[in-house]
Amino acid sequence: MRSPGIAVGGKAVYGARVGILMLDSRFPRIRGDIGNAGTWPFPVHYKVIRGASPDLVVRHRARGLVDAFIEGARELIDMGVDGIATNCGFLALFQREISRACPEVPVMTSSLMQYSAIHRMLPPGKEVGILTISAATLGAEHLAAAGAPADTTIVGTDDVGEELSRVILDSEQRLDVKRAERDMLKAARMLLEKNPKVGAILLECTNMTPYSASVGRFARLPVFDMYNFICWFHGALAPREFLS
Repeated sequence: MRSPGIAVGGKAVYGARVGILMLDSRFPRIRGDIGNAGTWPFPVHYKVIRGASPDLVVRHRARGLVDAFIEGARELIDMGVDGIATNCGFLALFQREISRACPEVPVMTSSLMQYSAIHRMLPPGKEVGILTISAATLGAEHLAAAGAPADTTIVGTDDVGEELSRVILDSEQRLDVKRAERDMLKAARMLLEKNPKVGAILLECTNMTPYSASVGRFARLPVFDMYNFICWFHGALAPREFLS
């Protein structure tokens, strides 16, 4: 039992429970983006995985990068975090490998991992629809790794877009936020037209979070994103104290 007034050590850094593995990119990260530290109501630690470009991770299955992500996760744990997240939904492919290499802490690699819980919340006959940064490359293996069925309805901003997918995947340094928002709304419209049974929208891409509110207003449906997923995660790592 800890004595009153006695502090106990064991970590290098304190006060930030969640460590986030970041892609190596240069596109703007506006408020709401997972990579903008001002997004969070609590402190987080970041670790950039050098060489892990959006193009390589999203379009080429993060080929050759699993060891680098594991090393980055281990570095965050050594620093003192209590849980690991990432800033790319496509890293669901590495969920098993990273969690196996980090037995001390829970790991959530992808927003897509929310699928099963969301589906169980919906009324019979309703389905979860996914918006992604790249429908061209989000495949059955990514879905299976996150616990989502292969026949899930998916629409990408690459299907409709003028701005968001190009800027993110090519790591451009200028983003027209209004055009990116329009891309999101076009993709949401296409999703609902493609499957009228959609009862909730799940955003694969962590860079889509700034537009969640706009999508929710347009679709009149709940929108699940990585921001809320990490907030839920943090709430388990640092439960609110009621007895003090």
